[in-house]
Amino acid sequence: MYDVIVIGGGPSGLMAAIAAGSKGKKVLLLEKGKKLGQKLAISGGGRCNVTNRLPVDEIVKNIPGNGRFLYSPFTVFNNEDIITFFEGLGVALKEEDHGRMFPVSNRAQDVVEALLNELQRLHVEIRKNTVVAGLLMNEERVQGVHLEDGTHIEAVAVIVAVGGKAVPQTGSTGDGYPWAEKAGHTVTDLYPTEVPLLSNDSFIQSKELQGLALRDAAVSVLKKNGKPIITHQMDMLFTHFGLSGPAILRCSQFVVKEQKKNGGKPVTMRIAALPDLNAESAFQQLFKLAKDEPKKALKNVWKGLVPERWLLFLMQQASIDEALTGADLSAEKARQLAHDLTSFEMTVYGTQPIAKAFVTGGGVSTKEIEPKTMASKKKAGLFFCGEIIDIHGYTGGYNITSALVTGHIAGDSAADFTE
Repeated sequence: MYDVIVIGGGPSGLMAAIAAGSKGKKVLLLEKGKKLGQKLAISGGGRCNVTNRLPVDEIVKNIPGNGRFLYSPFTVFNNEDIITFFEGLGVALKEEDHGRMFPVSNRAQDVVEALLNELQRLHVEIRKNTVVAGLLMNEERVQGVHLEDGTHIEAVAVIVAVGGKAVPQTGSTGDGYPWAEKAGHTVTDLYPTEVPLLSNDSFIQSKELQGLALRDAAVSVLKKNGKPIITHQMDMLFTHFGLSGPAILRCSQFVVKEQKKNGGKPVTMRIAALPDLNAESAFQQLFKLAKDEPKKALKNVWKGLVPERWLLFLMQQASIDEALTGADLSAEKARQLAHDLTSFEMTVYGTQPIAKAFVTGGGVSTKEIEPKTMASKKKAGLFFCGEIIDIHGYTGGYNITSALVTGHIAGDSAADFTE
């Protein structure tokens, strides 16, 4: 008989097991894979973006999926506590752009090893390659887990930290959703977020822009009426299937939500490669440059405004011949090019599947979880943490912050529950 069983050896599960273990409880950590901390090891491009140092309000803004739920947990354990926690384990951290915190060593493995050493120090029992089939429970409370091999393990409290459905190669394959439903919980619609977008516009199908990156472009997802739902100004990339890159990943969940509203029809994206100009100011600049050097080919006059491939593509769209000189440029064609440089529109018809996404949207409803303890409001002794909960943020240390905060609180509260 254990005090606490934690199911899942990802960021939130490891944190939960450590929090419960540090209260002197008898803790069992179950992981179906052969390794712990797989998602941590590949996060941040193998450098592990452990948290974000921005103020709470900013962090919540970067968690468009129910980020407000985290205000209350943050009063118990927050991003500064995560930093203190890792530094206490001997992992020195450094701050990079936009508040992102990384290990000084730039090695995600150091973060994973520090957590594993702490589990060992706290005598947390770990069983890998162990598949949980479901929760043991009666009407009132959780009593433990039953494994795929038929064995039952009893515990006073159970923490479900099995992740969502994104990045399935790390073991998050959606196992926990049916368990939550059996315990009386609502699981909201699951969908991919932080995921590349698909387009069959002719220039995507012809692959003529494949591999072209636009730096610091303003990318918007448009409603039916042409008004933007959201705009993100970051880098983006044209691919053989559509669009990718940081700005696109951030816009992706808004495409999914708009398609839910419009019955699955394509959605219009707007790309501004010159985000600081509008159509009129861009026109003035293009026209002046052309008339100042009337004998020069326009593609050389405008060189450097945007990447050459994008400029040549848009000149073609505006029927401006590459060899045309400034003297022969009509105002009408310059206006067309100015329009496309500041608001080029294209359509996307969906996203790559959830398995290709970085983060799962949807999950166990936050309305049915106590925010200060992560306890289930439906079953005594049951706790949730991490990505199985209906909370999702942008990449940049926000999802991992949510996982570590909810994990720590779940472990701490589960330990208290066993008193």
